[in-house]
Amino acid sequence: MSILEDLNALLVGLGVTVETGIFSDIAPEEYVVVTPLVDTFQLFASNQPNYDQQEVRLSVYSKGNYLVLKSKITEALLSADYTITGRRYIGHEYDTKYHHYAIDVAKLYVCEF
Repeated sequence: MSILEDLNALLVGLGVTVETGIFSDIAPEEYVVVTPLVDTFQLFASNQPNYDQQEVRLSVYSKGNYLVLKSKITEALLSADYTITGRRYIGHEYDTKYHHYAIDVAKLYVCEF
């Protein structure tokens, strides 16, 4: 499993349009772009990693009240045992009319090698 697969399933389950890396289609009123940030081995035993910590940024875009979508995503992430490492308002994009909000998340996965 990977955090990208898991987050795509979680966001689609919430009814949110989501893509990885860049949104390549005509953008709806609200959508999320998932961008991988880092993968690290956090815990070691016998010189072998036990867990792979995967981290991504969710870039939330909304032409309306972004707070509603932010809250819905935040609640779902916490309920699904994600660690939220940061949340910040990036700004309003005047050319596209979107509010841009970032949520950074991390999750541990058992190493399968």
